[in-house]
Amino acid sequence: MSTAAIAHPKSFWREYVFSTDHKTIAKQYLSTGIFMALVGGLLAYVMRMQLAYPGQAIPGYGTIDPQSYNAVVTMHGTIMIFWVAMPILLAAFGNFLIPLMIGAADMAFPRLNMLSYWIFFLSTVVLLASFFVPGGAAAGGWTSYPPLSGSAAYSGGQWGVTLWLLAVAMEFAAFLMGGINFITTAINNRAPGMKLFDMPLMVWMQLGASIIFLFSVGPLIAGAVMLILDRVAATGFYNPATGGDPILFQHLFWFFGHPEVYVILLPGFGAVAEVLPVFSRKPFFGYRMMVYATIITGVLSFIVWAHHQFIAGIDPRLATAFSITTILISVPIAVMTFAFIATLYKGSIELKTPMLFALGTLVVFLLGGVTGIHLGTAATDIYLHDTYFVVAHFHYTLIPPVFFGFFAAWYYWFPKMFGRMLNEGLGKAHFWLTFIFMHVTFIPMFLLGFGGHHRRISNPQFFEAMQGPEAERLQIIATAGAIGILLSQIPFVVNSVLSLLRGAKAPANPWQANTLEWTVPSPPPHGNFETVPQVYRGPYEYSVPDRVDDWFPQDAKV
Repeated sequence: MSTAAIAHPKSFWREYVFSTDHKTIAKQYLSTGIFMALVGGLLAYVMRMQLAYPGQAIPGYGTIDPQSYNAVVTMHGTIMIFWVAMPILLAAFGNFLIPLMIGAADMAFPRLNMLSYWIFFLSTVVLLASFFVPGGAAAGGWTSYPPLSGSAAYSGGQWGVTLWLLAVAMEFAAFLMGGINFITTAINNRAPGMKLFDMPLMVWMQLGASIIFLFSVGPLIAGAVMLILDRVAATGFYNPATGGDPILFQHLFWFFGHPEVYVILLPGFGAVAEVLPVFSRKPFFGYRMMVYATIITGVLSFIVWAHHQFIAGIDPRLATAFSITTILISVPIAVMTFAFIATLYKGSIELKTPMLFALGTLVVFLLGGVTGIHLGTAATDIYLHDTYFVVAHFHYTLIPPVFFGFFAAWYYWFPKMFGRMLNEGLGKAHFWLTFIFMHVTFIPMFLLGFGGHHRRISNPQFFEAMQGPEAERLQIIATAGAIGILLSQIPFVVNSVLSLLRGAKAPANPWQANTLEWTVPSPPPHGNFETVPQVYRGPYEYSVPDRVDDWFPQDAKV
């Protein structure tokens, strides 16, 4: 049966708003995530200006008091992790690519897919509304540790954290629906002939991220419910005076929080794994090894969480065990990294914009991974914990898959998604500006952290460990870099808007790639494939051809 024969709703509301087409839903997640990235970026600007010029009026914002600063920090972290990284990397690209890459007409559960987006959208509204309630937005840190988050006096009023918790719960519900859809689609809806080990690595990464999320999120949901009850029903789950324990929330949060790192990292790595072989004109090195490393990473991610709590009173004997598991999880990540590097070896490398961002992902992530060894070892973490070293490491670890991985995916799949080609000159300017200013922003933070400068302090002048002109100079440099990162996105915005309006029309396969999404028109029609494709071999079994016809025999064309 022709997959294009699926009924196509014609009304504007059913086609573009309440759509069940996975491609439209992907664009809805993408647009919401990009909007929230703008909000999170503006909050980062406010934060950095306060740290560089404490107590002075911030252009476009005004002065900021410590409580408001805590709210800015809390909401910046929350938005960038849960409302930017997850909807863009996991939901948007997962929705768009999984059916196309496995030869399916749509997701396994299209209506559930639509429901997942609108619940996510409602969670976005609730989160933004929390800025305007009495007492302001949540100010207990993006991790919302009690007692700060358990007391209205410290966390931003009665409603700030409560709405924050409600928004996070709704967002998690949305991604649980999406994860079920992703897993079911990848396992059950593959094209005839496509075995599990024929699936593109991007699909494997999305599948792994979805499974990790499903298994890790339950304890945090339980912890959030107990925190809401502490706030609104005067229970005492985290109150030592009533027999509770605030450290319990840290365990529940990080049991989810560290696997969440890989929920974000894997889709970004999946984009890199698709881009590198195409622009190296080589097969991906060690496809099965990469899949096994993904599975092992997912398993180990559940037994490393307590390295976040080495100074929280954990038994030193247990700290040793978690130090070991933390070092162990670097092994499969190192395998992935070496597979990327081996794919480049002796390749005919073409430095198009997607390739630049893929290479940038590797370079920046390596720095983040090396600095993570300091924090995964209890002896050094005791000194560096909660300093700016952690902030720098965290961003060096997450910016590569979240932003560089997103931009690699954006420049690579934009022609397929929108049917237009992006401008290479603007794309390369975007990469180099972002890459340079990213280092300008976060390298000074490593130096501040080694000097003992504590994070989450609104006015560094009140902190004795790092006073004086050297500390002020480093804060100003980091702030200039952050402003530079924000300004560096102007070429990205201009390029995207102009290309959407009048960019060159994209052919079906502008990169001469060899996965199934490049065998259909750009953008793909409703139902994706005119007829159900037949797969004869996996996309990584042979070198990338000069012509896509070399990959698909005439009787297998779609």
